[in-house]
Amino acid sequence: MKCFVTGASGFVGANLVHELNARGHEVRALLRPGADERGLVGADFQRVSGDVLDAALLEREMRGCDWCFHVAASYHLWLADYRPMYHANVEGTRQVLTAAARAGCARIVYTSTVGCIGLPKPEVDGRIIPTDEATPVAEAQMSNHYKLSKWRAERVALELAGQGLPVVIVNPSTPIGPRDVKPTPTGKVIVDFLNRQMPGFLDTGLNWVHVRDVAIGHILAAERGQVGERYILGNAGANWTMKATFGTLAEITGIPAPTMQVPYWVALAAAQVSERISGFTGKPPKAPLAGVRMAKYKMWFNPAKAIRELGIPQTPPRQALADAVEWFYRHGYAKR
Repeated sequence: MKCFVTGASGFVGANLVHELNARGHEVRALLRPGADERGLVGADFQRVSGDVLDAALLEREMRGCDWCFHVAASYHLWLADYRPMYHANVEGTRQVLTAAARAGCARIVYTSTVGCIGLPKPEVDGRIIPTDEATPVAEAQMSNHYKLSKWRAERVALELAGQGLPVVIVNPSTPIGPRDVKPTPTGKVIVDFLNRQMPGFLDTGLNWVHVRDVAIGHILAAERGQVGERYILGNAGANWTMKATFGTLAEITGIPAPTMQVPYWVALAAAQVSERISGFTGKPPKAPLAGVRMAKYKMWFNPAKAIRELGIPQTPPRQALADAVEWFYRHGYAKR
């Protein structure tokens, strides 16, 4: 197949390009001028320079493509002005998906986030039930600007699917693994651990998933996904607390795991002070309020639908963490 990929220089996008190559597909990659292309080293693709808001460019460059993967997104937990992020994520999604349909793409895969899935309810009898695509959720539950912008973008994708566009939606949980060039906020947690700069942790939880499984999940969504449906790209055995995560990282690396659990109110107060300082300096806070507020919940999800209908791989979370550690070491983010 001939494939068009937006956000190809990002963490998920770069891994997707490599997986498409591995399966013999041709790739046309949309890259902004000056994009960091280190994640694409060794990949075979045709470069298209531009952005997701250029409708004419998109439609012209997508002609002849069978599949479109809209992975690009503006991802920030703090900005002095959030309007450009909304414009890129919401209007950019409309432009990309509409252009792909006009260009004749048979499948359009839109990359959303589990931030648009309802969160688990508080513990009942000591248990937390991971949520799935059917869990009720509303816009009012989007607790920060990034989640709200992605929620509205997902509404656009669902609206266009309802109008007959061949759109399938995927909701990755927390990808980890190689080619996390930036790194992502969760990748930064691993890097900080490797550099012994993680003195404590919050009582939170994440659903870890190997980034390779997420990339393959995108391809499976194009092959097998039902139009208008959402699929959580996660790992059924990787709903882990941060304490368990650091314990596994300690086993992999030999670096002692942090033992201090930071009270939520302390982290919240520190984030509030940090953001006030950022209001004067214009520099991003070290601890954004949005990140701390998300950490109040254990973000555990059930990917059974993607396993059942798409066949997404389930690489063990320990292997995903080990692969991330090895990549960060090999590329100089930390010393062994």
